[in-house]
Amino acid sequence: MADLFGAFDDDDEMEVEQKPVIEQIAVDKMAELETRKKNQAHENTEDLISRLSSGTQKRQATDGAAPAAKISRRDATTDDVHVKEEPQDDEEGFAFDKIPRIVVTTIANLPNCNHEVACPPDAPYQPLVERVGPPAKEYPFELDTFQVQSIKCVENNQSVLVSAHTSAGKTVVALYAIAMALRDKQRVIYTSPIKALSNQKYRELSEEFPDVGLVTGDVTLNPNASCVVMTTEILRSMLYRGTEIMREVGWVIFDEIHYMRDKERGVVWEEAIILLPDNVHYVFLSATIPNAQQFAEWISYLHHQPCHVVYTDYRPVPLQHFIYSAGSDGLYEVVDVKGNFREDQFTKAMSFLADGPKFDKRKSGGGPGGQSNVVKIIRTIKERDMLPCIIFSFSRKECEAYASILKDMDFNDDEEKRAIKMIYENAISLLSTEDQTLPQIATLVPYLLRGIGIHHSGLLPILKEIVEILFGEGLIKTLFATETFAMGLNMPAKTVLFTSARKFDGVDNRWISSGEYIQMSGRAGRRGKDDRGLVIMMVDQAMSADVAKQVIKGTSDRLDSQFRLTYNMVLNLLRVPEINPEFMMEKSFFQFQNYTSLPTFHQELKDAKQRLERCHVDRLLEVQGYHTLEKTIESLRQSIRDRVLKPRHVVPYLNPGRVIRIKWQNIDFGWGVLLSYKKQPNPLNPMSGELLYVLDVMIPLCQESVKHMDKPERMRPPKPGEKAFMEMKAFTFECVTAVSTVRLKMPEELKSYEAKASLNKILESSIDKFAGVLPEVDPIDHMKIQDPALKKEVDNLRSCEERFKQHPIAKRPDFKEIYKSFENKLALEEEYKQKKERFKKAKSLLQEEELGCRKRVLRRLQYCDENDIITVKGRVACELSSADELLLTEMIFTAAFTDLSPEAAAALLSCFVFQERGSITKMSDELSGYLRNLQNHARKIAKIVAEAKLEIDEERYVESFGPQMMDVVYKWCSGATFSDVVKDTDIFEGSIIRCMRRLELVLNEMVNAAQSYGDKSLEEKFQKAIELLKRDIVFSASLYL
Repeated sequence: MADLFGAFDDDDEMEVEQKPVIEQIAVDKMAELETRKKNQAHENTEDLISRLSSGTQKRQATDGAAPAAKISRRDATTDDVHVKEEPQDDEEGFAFDKIPRIVVTTIANLPNCNHEVACPPDAPYQPLVERVGPPAKEYPFELDTFQVQSIKCVENNQSVLVSAHTSAGKTVVALYAIAMALRDKQRVIYTSPIKALSNQKYRELSEEFPDVGLVTGDVTLNPNASCVVMTTEILRSMLYRGTEIMREVGWVIFDEIHYMRDKERGVVWEEAIILLPDNVHYVFLSATIPNAQQFAEWISYLHHQPCHVVYTDYRPVPLQHFIYSAGSDGLYEVVDVKGNFREDQFTKAMSFLADGPKFDKRKSGGGPGGQSNVVKIIRTIKERDMLPCIIFSFSRKECEAYASILKDMDFNDDEEKRAIKMIYENAISLLSTEDQTLPQIATLVPYLLRGIGIHHSGLLPILKEIVEILFGEGLIKTLFATETFAMGLNMPAKTVLFTSARKFDGVDNRWISSGEYIQMSGRAGRRGKDDRGLVIMMVDQAMSADVAKQVIKGTSDRLDSQFRLTYNMVLNLLRVPEINPEFMMEKSFFQFQNYTSLPTFHQELKDAKQRLERCHVDRLLEVQGYHTLEKTIESLRQSIRDRVLKPRHVVPYLNPGRVIRIKWQNIDFGWGVLLSYKKQPNPLNPMSGELLYVLDVMIPLCQESVKHMDKPERMRPPKPGEKAFMEMKAFTFECVTAVSTVRLKMPEELKSYEAKASLNKILESSIDKFAGVLPEVDPIDHMKIQDPALKKEVDNLRSCEERFKQHPIAKRPDFKEIYKSFENKLALEEEYKQKKERFKKAKSLLQEEELGCRKRVLRRLQYCDENDIITVKGRVACELSSADELLLTEMIFTAAFTDLSPEAAAALLSCFVFQERGSITKMSDELSGYLRNLQNHARKIAKIVAEAKLEIDEERYVESFGPQMMDVVYKWCSGATFSDVVKDTDIFEGSIIRCMRRLELVLNEMVNAAQSYGDKSLEEKFQKAIELLKRDIVFSASLYL
């Protein structure tokens, strides 16, 4: 490894059911009301769009000059932006001139900076004027071009989206906007996506400005300040409730606006932006996003004001990208500082992985590449003076495992150790003596002293902040972190190391996306300190050059709307007289994106139709009959399996060596070999007395899956032609999809690799013997099931199978070609159907049908009446935005909390906020009874939702209220110490505290709900629960405050 970093020296490198008459009349009346409201909404939408139909334009201009006139699209020689001539009407009868039109003008194409402005058609672009008088704020350094352009927009009182890489200096623009607002006697709101960032930003702004406040839900400091930092959820709540503060607000700054693409919380940003008044101006700070212009167009359309886009992908400190292949003896520079992809170096790196993954389970710290490789790279980083380094892993346990292997490395001298000790002791002095001895605190200190840090969501909040402060002071040289560290924190390093190029996203173990890579790798390179940032990616599985280019040189993720309706949103909008849910839907970024996508969708629909019309299939009627017969056989087989695959029928055939087919969720593992089975209590509900059949099965897996035997969601069968590895895994009986008549002779032992390989070879031979279709146990002949309906289905199946075998089309010599063309036609029909449905949805008001269904649920539960006037129940539900508003309201109105102690109420409410994994500790009969009551209420709501024709999985909905924290919260509220409550759970300490802090938000909302309901005793109970919850380390103050 002496020359491991040699490359661094080179600078250049429905079926309708019958209803009773009275109910049907009521339904008809409601349907008529819904239709009337839909028609009104459509009229409002048509009027809204028609007012913005002034033709698509894009212009180019320079400051101080009039915009260039629009020209023909055919003139390809000019630099002006062209008018795209859209068809006026399509085959579906939609007028394209009703699409919202926003005029986009290019102001300047400057070095490393693009500047455009989106203007509504009734407010044409006016050139920016130069500032007169002194600036609102001066800086001790020369501003970059994008900062100058952005500040010029702010000085002209015009909104701006600043899109730039991490650590590029976007905060400079925000600080100027605050200084200018304060100079002009205006209030300014600064929003950040998470509380931790809000705390940090409060501290940063307090050092710059005299009058700064903070409102996060956990903390409220000086809320009437001229500049208030808050989370986006707090801003949304203020806007729904109405507040005098907004009358004085001149500017709202949205930090990390790209969070709007978050599936869970992105809708909060859209709600807040839509609800803000038109007279407010905005500064949006974002990582680079490819559709920044589209977002600015939406803001312009939404608030009838210009919105600028200042975009730069320039990095003040260029990055140099390397790959370390498992098994190699060095690093390979694959992208040099100029952004060139070096194909030859990439090929060399991949040559070490030609034979497949080099994963060595014995050397693993939980992540690919193994511990020894990480140590080797970090040692070289230290020797080559390339510290500090951030090592990104995609698992909290991996972070800790990798840090533990550096036991022989020390990065700090005695003076640095003394500084760390002083900062650490000052920080934990805020805790009680007992909390200071918590295992997690005691474990981390030795690492910190040696300059090694760990940062992930499972850490105690105070420890995370200590790590952040020490890293910011340069006292931590190697930091093991999860990707959350890359979100918002301005803490760059010289080097960034990825311990894996793959991550599990909850569904699949995939390559990291270019957006994720950009976000994390952007931490490399410290401005003013480093001439380049170094990024190293460890790879243990061969990747193609195209994949590597997509990850390392790809574009950042688009900012696409995640707008969705919630019951809380609908009720709040029904409560506010000026607006309604249809208004929110019409104004959403999702709807805007749909409208602007219509011309493209229309063309794709036309193309799909033409491809379908050109597709010809010989003997179409015959092959359609053959295909129908094939589908009928599949349907009959499934129906028979559903009848037959019951324990009473199958258990007699569960012998060791039996070949059975396994499917877990949507993953079909194919044929496996049964080892044994047993009956055991249901671990999800051990108190119910329910017994489950659990089968131990040897299943074939791909090599990558062998690492993840404890995580079935990450396991995958081998692809065709890929080598299979047999491993034992336990499955419940419900995972069995077929039982074959084949029973294999089992080896004496199945622990060794050779024995498993032998069993796999026997299994594959058996499958090949039957041409890939193993005979299944016959329900009539073998199982002797006496069921006339089943016998009829079996007879029908046999008849269809015989007809299928004798079908004349299959005997034709050109059958394969005919059937292939028929399958092509089916694929084209499906493509056309999907594109037609997409086009239809894009034309319609977003989620209009879903809104009607949600209103039916609210009326059924008596939250509003047929005139959309909300009731007392509805007003109570409006108070609940941090947890399931329907379930909580139903439990309040059915007195589910009346007989509960404050401790038990808090414990039960923890089910609404815990969203992680964890073992369910044994609960008392009392708590188990409260949980069953919650689950019964949830099932009732799920049934009502399903009856309203909304998609819902009842079991998944019920299971979403996890009881893992109930016992922990109950003990804590009963006075137990934190060290006592963490002993009996495998949940990370940081996760416990985060859950309890979220629980406090829910309890505060329950206090407000009880006040709204007029139940004083319930209000006092929830208030008492808050008092019992808020103590010691769980609610210790942030070090930033």
